[in-house]
Amino acid sequence: MLRPKNNKTKPRIKHRPFLKWAGGKFRLTDDLNRVFPKRKQCLIEPFVGAGAVFLNSHFERYILADINPDLINLFNIVKENVDAYIEACKPIFFAENANTAEYYYAQRDAFNQSTDPFDRSVLFLYLNRFGFNGLCRYNSKNEFNVPFGAYKTHYFPEDELRYFAHKAQSAVFLCADFQQTFELADKHSVIYCDPPYAPLPQDTNFTGYAGNAFGLEHQKNLAECAKKAQKEKQISVCRRGKMCYDLPRRNLMEFEKDRERVWKFFRRGRT
Repeated sequence: MLRPKNNKTKPRIKHRPFLKWAGGKFRLTDDLNRVFPKRKQCLIEPFVGAGAVFLNSHFERYILADINPDLINLFNIVKENVDAYIEACKPIFFAENANTAEYYYAQRDAFNQSTDPFDRSVLFLYLNRFGFNGLCRYNSKNEFNVPFGAYKTHYFPEDELRYFAHKAQSAVFLCADFQQTFELADKHSVIYCDPPYAPLPQDTNFTGYAGNAFGLEHQKNLAECAKKAQKEKQISVCRRGKMCYDLPRRNLMEFEKDRERVWKFFRRGRT
């Protein structure tokens, strides 16, 4: 006897970022994929964060930016040599006293004193996984100041690191603000914006992301940038929880330092 055909498609495997991240959009990626315009080749994120949207979307290429140099440095190191990175992280993660406040604050001090990009990338992951609630905050001296998380158990995200490194081969990571990142879009691109939430008034110095506060004025500038693009360039704006901007090409030469690398990447595969 023939059984009726099951028309249900298997759900896609979802990939978690290797970083814990407050405000991450992992749970919303299915909804976002339904909103993204079809037949676009490149996803651009001016606020990439931990990369949940990047990891669970399906574009040919990605331009991923953030103003946090530690985050972008980490992503580029994982992209270039994930094996060496994983081996460097294990002694710190699996130290006998790794899950103690004394060890955590010693590593935090080492991070704040270090100027070596690779060492900072290793310590950044440890601080992220053992710190409080996946927060990433710096004080007015640009020192990482997230307190110890005091969690009972911890997980070393080796599988997530390896998948990120695999998918990152189709991505370029840039330390840039949202205005600069918008300039890299062309008619083949989609821009997804998930800016930091407007800060609430508080008396602590536990407020800065990458040493900078993304305040109401920044929120206003971002909204005006989107409105201007829509009005002057007839850009479609899709909204579903967050915004996605479908932008035409503008001046690609904004970054003197990165322009050649971005140009080669952005033009790759086109005829």
